[in-house]
Amino acid sequence: MFDLLGRGWDALAGVPYLRLYLSLGWALYLVLLGGWIVLQKREPVATLSWLLGLALLPYIGLLVYHVFGPQRIRRQRLRRARVRGDLPPQAFAEDDEVAELARMARATSELPMTTASDVRLLVDGAAKYAALLADIRSARAHVHLEYYIWDPDRSGGALRDALVERARAGVRVRLLLDALGSARAQRFFGELVAAGGELAWFHPTRFGRVWQRPWTNLRTHRKIVVIDGRIGYTGGMNVSDDQDETLGDSAYRDLHLRLEGNVVRELQQVFAEDWAYATGQRDFIGEVARQTPAMPRGAVRAQVITSGPDSSWEAIHRAHVGAIHAAKHRVWLTTPYFVPGEAAMMSLTSAALAGLDVRLLVPRMSDSRLVTLAARSYFGPLLVAGVKVYEYGPRMLHTKSLLVDDTLALIGSANFDHRSFRLNFEVSVLFDDAGIAGALARLVEGELAHAPRVRQGRHRGLLTARLPEALARLMSPLL
Repeated sequence: MFDLLGRGWDALAGVPYLRLYLSLGWALYLVLLGGWIVLQKREPVATLSWLLGLALLPYIGLLVYHVFGPQRIRRQRLRRARVRGDLPPQAFAEDDEVAELARMARATSELPMTTASDVRLLVDGAAKYAALLADIRSARAHVHLEYYIWDPDRSGGALRDALVERARAGVRVRLLLDALGSARAQRFFGELVAAGGELAWFHPTRFGRVWQRPWTNLRTHRKIVVIDGRIGYTGGMNVSDDQDETLGDSAYRDLHLRLEGNVVRELQQVFAEDWAYATGQRDFIGEVARQTPAMPRGAVRAQVITSGPDSSWEAIHRAHVGAIHAAKHRVWLTTPYFVPGEAAMMSLTSAALAGLDVRLLVPRMSDSRLVTLAARSYFGPLLVAGVKVYEYGPRMLHTKSLLVDDTLALIGSANFDHRSFRLNFEVSVLFDDAGIAGALARLVEGELAHAPRVRQGRHRGLLTARLPEALARLMSPLL
């Protein structure tokens, strides 16, 4: 074996002008691939980072870029337009105080401000699963579900069994799961499919097709359930025992939404777009449109906002930054992963410097130590500007919410980081309602009682804190 390799190396070394050929090939590689990256016109820092990596690691760098490099998905736009032509949203006039933000959200995600007749904040998994199981058991026409993580455990089994029962009763069950996040459940739904349910996987791996770039980095992080076009669920909770506090003291602390009213129609549209994109199907849309009734105007103004790598507008990112800039009294942000970009940091520090009550609630230790370290690297400028930073301690905090003043609330699946704002498919709901904002404020105040405040001037060792945080920050664009 080694003799064969040695003879091959000697033969290669004997090729005339080998170094010249290798140098020319390396230069051509840099010019062609580097030019293509530059023409994408992304942020200069990201572009320079990729160019440097490709230059220093000509083969490994190309492989890393092939798997993890930035990508755009264009097919989604055409299918979205077709879905919305059959299932158009129902718009209502925006309130004056939120009109500008709502118009921006509509322009970037194409969903208008509408209304909800009933909104329930479901805290922790036990409350969510109990309500969801009851609603699924009452389904008569269809149950549509889209999740990032569905674990084959007790919680996942209970929901699957409820879906199997409905499918056997003639209810159309469509389940869309992220192929990476729910990889453990690949063989968990045979009984559902046998009962007549439909199962699809979002962005399955394509490593066997070397001519196509894999979608490793582009995941659906959305959590959506629509039942009979009347009841909708969305928020931060996946389907896992890790989300159910009755099954363990270490379960995530989280927040989910149960919705009724015309806002459910918008969740239905988002699911239909994703299902059409993942499966290539379109003949189901007419049936879904007939089963999704338009409802009278509700009392709560609500707007679904979506974002993902199929759009360059970063709608949910813009909604966060726009809402913070519009604040007059307070900004309370809760997120499990805090890795902000320049615009987000500027909005938070500007609000604090202007004298607003700006609070950031994050977990003391998230399920990713790297993300925790990166998040802490941003605390210094926030504290100097006057932002009050709190670290929730009893459990892993997984709530994703923004509260602005006394009427504006944003709740959904998106974390406050680069991955959620740019790489993942996400969904959030913007509320313009004093009742919802008040309920969220009370929830956050309760969480703050279990979250020690981070103080400026606290001791932070070089090797134990400052250096690890600085190194983790270098990975921010990938977190």
